[in-house]
Amino acid sequence: MDLEKAMLHGDERENALRKIGEQLSTWGITMPRVEPYALHFGLHDFYTTGETEFWIANEMEAGYCGKFLFVFDGQTCPYHNHKIKHETFFVLKGSVRMKVNGVDRAMVEGDVLVMPPGDTHSFTGIGPCLILEVSMPSTVEDNYFEDKAIGY
Repeated sequence: MDLEKAMLHGDERENALRKIGEQLSTWGITMPRVEPYALHFGLHDFYTTGETEFWIANEMEAGYCGKFLFVFDGQTCPYHNHKIKHETFFVLKGSVRMKVNGVDRAMVEGDVLVMPPGDTHSFTGIGPCLILEVSMPSTVEDNYFEDKAIGY
C-alpha cells in the first residue's frame, strides 16, 4: 500500500490536527516542527483505527528513529509486528492499553515497554495518549498487520 493512501487529507486531516494541538496545549507540550502523519491505515475510520506520528528522526545509516505517537480516546494503532525493528515505548502523557502477543496491559505516564522484533502489538488510547517511540529505523516494508485489509 502506498503510505499516502493510509493518511488523512484535506479538512479531515486539519480537524484532527487541530484537536491534537488543543490537547497538546492543555498538556503544555510543543511538538517538533515536522509534518505529522495522521494515519487511518487505509481503513478510512481514523478515530477508531489510526494514530498520528510526529517524527523527530529516522536515521537509516545511523540506525535509530525517534517519534511521538498520539492516539485519541478509543483510537487504536492496529495489531502488527516487525521482523527487523526493535522498539521502546515511553508513555509521556495519558494512559494506553497495549496488547502484546495477545495479552492486554494498561500503561500510564512514565511506563516503559520494550518491544523486540516479532512481538505482535497494538495500542489503544484510554483517554488521549502521547507515547515516545525510540527504535531502530522505520520502514513501511517492515510492518506486518494482522488485518490484511491494511495491505502494507
